[in-house]
Amino acid sequence: MNATSASSSSSFGAEEQLSTGKFASSLIQRDTHPAPIINCRMINSGGKHIRNASPAPDHRSEARLRIDPKVLVFVETTYSGLGRDIAELLVYNRIKYKIEVAGKSLPVLTNLDKGRYGVIVFENLDKYLNMDKWNRELLDKYCREYSVGIVGFVSPSEETLVGAQLRDFPLFVNTNLRLRDASLNPLSSVLRLTRAGETAWGALPGDDWAVFQHNHSTYEPVEWAQRNTQEYPADSVGQVQLPLTTVLQDRGQLDGIQRVLFGSSLRFWLHRLVFLDALSYLSHGQLSLNLERMILVDIDDIFVGEKGTRLRPDDVRALIATQKNIAAMVPGFRFNLGFSGKYYHHGTREENLGDDFLLQNIQEFNWFSHMWKHQQPHLYDNLTLLMAEMHLNYAFAVDHNIPTDSGYSISPHHSGVYPAHELLYMAWKKVWNVKVTSTEEYPHLRPARLRRGFIHRNIMVLPRQTCGLFTHTMYIDRYPGGRDKLDESIQGGELFQTIVYNPINIFMTHMSNYGSDRLALYTFQSVIKFLQCWTNLKLASAPPVQLAEMYFRLHPEEVDPVWGNPCDDVRHKKIWSKTKNCDSLPKFLVIGPQKTGTTALYTFLSMHGSIASNIASPETFEEVQFFNGNNYYRGLDWYMDFFPSESLPNTSSPMPTQLGSPRFMFEKSATYFDGEAVPKRSHALLPHAKIVTILISPAKRAYSWYQHQRSHGDVIANNYSFYQVITASDSAPRALKDLRNRCLNPGKYAQHLEHWLAYYPAQQLHIIDGEQLRLNPIDVMNELQRFLKIQPLLDYSNHLRYDVKKGFYCQAVSEKRNKCLGKSKGRQYPAMDERSAKLLQRYYLNHNTALVKLLKKLGSRPIPQWLKDDLSTGT
Repeated sequence: MNATSASSSSSFGAEEQLSTGKFASSLIQRDTHPAPIINCRMINSGGKHIRNASPAPDHRSEARLRIDPKVLVFVETTYSGLGRDIAELLVYNRIKYKIEVAGKSLPVLTNLDKGRYGVIVFENLDKYLNMDKWNRELLDKYCREYSVGIVGFVSPSEETLVGAQLRDFPLFVNTNLRLRDASLNPLSSVLRLTRAGETAWGALPGDDWAVFQHNHSTYEPVEWAQRNTQEYPADSVGQVQLPLTTVLQDRGQLDGIQRVLFGSSLRFWLHRLVFLDALSYLSHGQLSLNLERMILVDIDDIFVGEKGTRLRPDDVRALIATQKNIAAMVPGFRFNLGFSGKYYHHGTREENLGDDFLLQNIQEFNWFSHMWKHQQPHLYDNLTLLMAEMHLNYAFAVDHNIPTDSGYSISPHHSGVYPAHELLYMAWKKVWNVKVTSTEEYPHLRPARLRRGFIHRNIMVLPRQTCGLFTHTMYIDRYPGGRDKLDESIQGGELFQTIVYNPINIFMTHMSNYGSDRLALYTFQSVIKFLQCWTNLKLASAPPVQLAEMYFRLHPEEVDPVWGNPCDDVRHKKIWSKTKNCDSLPKFLVIGPQKTGTTALYTFLSMHGSIASNIASPETFEEVQFFNGNNYYRGLDWYMDFFPSESLPNTSSPMPTQLGSPRFMFEKSATYFDGEAVPKRSHALLPHAKIVTILISPAKRAYSWYQHQRSHGDVIANNYSFYQVITASDSAPRALKDLRNRCLNPGKYAQHLEHWLAYYPAQQLHIIDGEQLRLNPIDVMNELQRFLKIQPLLDYSNHLRYDVKKGFYCQAVSEKRNKCLGKSKGRQYPAMDERSAKLLQRYYLNHNTALVKLLKKLGSRPIPQWLKDDLSTGT
C-alpha cells in the first residue's frame, strides 16, 4: 500500500529548504527529519496546484427525484466480512442502508410512486446472477423503472476461472490472480470523489483478484492493474503486459440497467473511494458526498513537555515554514496551539529559547487554553478551585499577549468533557467564555471515523481525531510498526480515510511531535499531498467556532447528546468524576405507562429491604423523568445525584438491611413507556438494565388518564367530555390535541414495546398484567422477584393485605392497620359512556391484535384476560 511514496530521505526535501529561506542553515543541522515526498505527476513542482485538473463531475439527474438516498445491501450471511466492511463504510459516511441476506424473498422496493433504494449492492455477484427467476425479474424491473443501479463484487472462490462467462452477459472473468500497479480511467464517468491520473505502485493486497474481459460497447473500465510479474516470472518473459480491468462499468446498453462490478473486495484502499463514487453515479447524485473538507490541527501541551522533548528555535522556524506550505494547499490553515503556562521555561537552555521564540511569533498561530498545570478537571469537586486554576492560565496569557478570545479550549486527557463533568463546563463559561471544545471520547473509544459531536450547556463539542501520533511519538524509527505503518496510514489508510469520510476534521497532536524528527510536519504535508493527488476534495481551514457552527449545520441530528455508561469503558471510568460510583446506577427501570398501577408497584418494591429507588425529586416526586424530557440535558451528573453512592439502609422496609449492604437500585418514571427517544437513551446508559412495564386495557387506561386530569384541575379535561377529547381533530386547539394524544397514544402497546425491543433483548423485558397486579399482587411480586433475581426473597403474603374500604391491596403494618396509597389512588369514576367505549374498542382493535402477536412471539407470557375481552368485544 505504498502507493506513491518514495524512500525515506535523511534530510529536509528541496522544496522545504527553499521555502525556509534564511532558516535553512539551522534546519539542516539535524539529519533525521523525514522528507514528505509524495511522487505525484498530478501535482506541480511547487506542490500547490493540480495540473490539468478539471471540475469533479456532477452526477445529478432527474432520475434522482424518484428514489430515496438509501442503499440496499445483499450479503451472504449476517457475519460475512465484506458485508461488514460495506456496512461500516456506509456508516462512516452517514449513508442510510438496509441489510438483507441474499436468497430470501425481496424486501418491499417501492413506496407509492417512489423507489425505496437508490442503489442495490451485492456482496457476492453470483447471488445476483443466480437469483431465482421471479425475484431476478422483479429486481431488474425495479432497477429499470426507477433508474436504480447495481454494484457487485466478484467473490473469491477455491476454483480458479479462466475466461469464464458471467451468466446472461457477454462478459468474462479470470479469477485468483495476484496484481500490482493500479490506475484509474480518466475518461470514466463514474469517478467524482476519486481523481484519475496517477498509479498506485506496488503489489495489490490479496491473491484472489478477478479481472474482466469484454467485447461489448456497454462496458468501460474504471480501474486497471497489471499482472504481478514478480509472482509469475516465467509467464512474462518477452511479453508485453496489457492492463487488466479490475473495476468495470456497465452503462446499461444491453438491458437498461447500469452496474459497477468490482474484481476484489474493499481491502484495497482505492476501492473504497471508487465504491463511494459508484454509489454517487448509480443513484444519480442522491448519494453524492460533499467534496469540501475542513482541517484543523491542534498542538496540545505547549510548554508542558519534559526536558529533551520540547521545541527549540529551529523547530519553531520549521513549524512556521511548514505552516506556510500547508496554507498554500489548505486555504486559511494555521496551527492551533494549546498552552499550559505553569511549565513555561521548564526545558533546557535551548528549549527555553524555543519557548521565547514561540512567544515572539504569537501572531503566526491560533491559540487556546489548556489547564494551568495540565490538571484533569474531573478531579475537582469545587467550582471555585477549578476556576482559580483557570484564572492562572488566563493571567499568563494576558501577561504574554496570547489571545484569549478564541472561544475554544481542550481539557487535558479530555477529562470532564465526556463523560461530562458539569463543573468544567461551568468554569469554562465563566473564565474563558468557551463556545467550542472537542474530544476523542464520544460516543466512546471506537474507530475514529465513527466519532460524533454534541452540544452540552451551550458548549459545542466536536469529534476530535487522532493522526497516529501521540506524546511519545517523536522518532520515525520508533513509530509503532515503523515508517511503513505510518506511510500506510497516510497513503490510503486510516488517516487518509478519516479526512475523506469527515467533512470537518480536528486533529490532536502534541508539542513533542514537532521536535526531534518532526513527525507531525511530515505526516500532514504528506497526507495533504496524497489527498490532492488521488481525490477531488477541496481542502480548507477555519477557526474552531466557525468549524463548530458548520458542523452542526451539517449534522443537526447530533445536537442532542447520548449519555453512555462510563462504567463500560476503562478509559471513561478513569476520567469520570471521582464522586461517582458505578454501583449506584439503577439495575432496572419501571417504565409505565401512566395509570396502569406503577405507583402501587413502586410502593410494593420499596417494601423490599434489598431494593432502593432514587431520591425523590422536588419537581416530580418519586419520578426522575430523566430520559424523556429536558432533564436529560442537565447531564449524567444531575441524574446520578438521585442515586447517591453511599449505601443507606431502607428504613421503611419490613426487612431493613444494614448500613453498607448492597442495594438493588431502580427508577420508576411512567412517562418512559411511550417516550420516542427513551429506549435509545436508556440503553446507552443502562444497557444491562431490566425493563418492567405494566399493561391494562388501553381503553380503560385512556379513560383513567382523562379522569386523573379532571381531578387535578386540568382546564381542558373539565371543559370537554371524554368523547370530545378522544374525537378531537388535528385542527382542534393545541391543548385539546395534547390531552387527546396523552389519552390515546400510550395505549398503542405493541408499537411502543417493539421500540423498546429494538434496543433491549426480550429476556430483559418483563410485562406485568395490571389487572393481576390489582387482584393478586402477591403472585405478581413473587414472579417479579424471580425475574430480577433478587435475594433474599420477600414473602409478600406476610406484608400485603386487601383493604375493603380502598378496594385494593395495601401494606400491612400491624394486625389491624394497613398503610395505603393516598386519596387520589383507587378513586371511583363514573362508568365510561357507551359511545366512547365502542369507539375505543374499534380504535385499539389493530393495536390489540398486534399485541397478541407480539406476546406470542415473545413466548412464556400468557395473554391477559382483559386483552381477550377487548378483542372479543371489539369484533
